[in-house]
Amino acid sequence: MSKEFTVPPVIFPSGGNPSPSGGGTVHRRPTAPFQPRPSTNPIPFMSFDVGAATTSFPAPQFGSSSSNFDDEPPLLEELGINTKQIWSKTTSLLNPFRVANPNLHENADLSGPVMLVMAFGLFQLLAGKIHFGIILGWVTVSALFLYVVFNMLAGRNGTLDLYRCVSLIGYCMLPMVILSALSLFLPQGGFAISTVAAVFVAWSTKACTTLLLHVARWDQHPGLLAYVCFLIYTLFSLLVVF
Repeated sequence: MSKEFTVPPVIFPSGGNPSPSGGGTVHRRPTAPFQPRPSTNPIPFMSFDVGAATTSFPAPQFGSSSSNFDDEPPLLEELGINTKQIWSKTTSLLNPFRVANPNLHENADLSGPVMLVMAFGLFQLLAGKIHFGIILGWVTVSALFLYVVFNMLAGRNGTLDLYRCVSLIGYCMLPMVILSALSLFLPQGGFAISTVAAVFVAWSTKACTTLLLHVARWDQHPGLLAYVCFLIYTLFSLLVVF
């Protein structure tokens, strides 16, 4: 047996949209999906006081730094290179008969010897000979040879160290540098250059022997020391002659 249900009729307006009970049409204004709340501070992360922060850190003064740079010593002096001392030591050896001021060589250095050795090698390079490695090796061996011989002769009284030996041999290379410069204008292997080389070897030998006796405060066996210096500078003169 079937039951019947009564359904009230549904009446739609003529516009097709259901209207509220008032019968009038309601227009809704569209709203944005998200609206930020207005704040009094436009930049939240800048909430601290800028004026107080700037006063706590004073501005750097660039004017005072220039005076500090003026008070600093020159770069060569900081590196231990005294150009005036090098020039005085070099010019004291220009007299072939005597050393002008032997007291200058009591303070040993390597700046002047390196410059003279490089100048010697440069003049040899102009003559077509590449001897830089040979010259540096011979200077090292010569300093060791002079150091051993002197301390064997002096015994406990020997006060000559290896550093001072290198300095004396290097500064007394000045006649060899002049000989290397003159060899550019003389024939190689001739009688003239051999005679000039003998004169400059004697010059270097006398200067080195005088400085050794003065710096080491030792006046015994000067002939043996002169012979050692003669062998050293004869070896360098052979690079120039041949």
